[in-house]
Amino acid sequence: MPAGLPRVGWKVGRGIVEGEEHLEPVLGYLTELSDGALDPGEARELRVDAEVAVEVGSGRVAAALELVDLARPPDDFETIVAENVWHRGVAFGPFTAEPPPDGFRTSIVVNGETRGETTGSVDVEETVRIAHRLLPTVGEEPRPGDRIIAGSILQVPVAPGEEVAVDLGALGRVTAHVE
Repeated sequence: MPAGLPRVGWKVGRGIVEGEEHLEPVLGYLTELSDGALDPGEARELRVDAEVAVEVGSGRVAAALELVDLARPPDDFETIVAENVWHRGVAFGPFTAEPPPDGFRTSIVVNGETRGETTGSVDVEETVRIAHRLLPTVGEEPRPGDRIIAGSILQVPVAPGEEVAVDLGALGRVTAHVE
C-alpha cells in the first residue's frame, strides 16, 4: 500500500484477464471514499462494481460499491496488479453479523433507474483465506478491522455527476455520488 494513505483494506480479484488463463486471485489495496463521493480523477471508462465486504477479525459483512476505471492501460496480468486492479475508490454500507446467504439479490441503481440486476453468491471465508495467503507475499498481513472486498458480483457503466446505489438485499445498501 502506498505510503501516506490510510489503511482501509484489500480487494481480491479473480478471473480478470480476458482471453488469458489467470485463475489465481490477485490482490489490490482499498482507498475509501470521503463523504460518499467517488472522485474518478482522469478516469475514462468508469464502472461501478457491486461487492460484498468482510471485516477482518469480526467477520461482519456489508454491501460495498467500488469505482473502477477499465480504460487504465493494463492489458497483462502483471500490469493489472501494479495498477491496483483498476481501483479508484470504495464505499461501504453498514456492517452486519449476518453472513451472506447463497443466491442473494444484487442490483445497481443509477440516478433512480436500475441498470443491472443479478443473483449473487460470495464465499466470504474463502476470500479471507486468499487474503491471508497473498498478503505476506507483499510484506503485509490482514489486521483486525481491515476490510476486504470479495470480487465483483455485478458491474455497470457510470459517469461523473451520477448518483449510484448498490443494493445487496438482506446484506444492505450503499450509495455514492460520482464527482
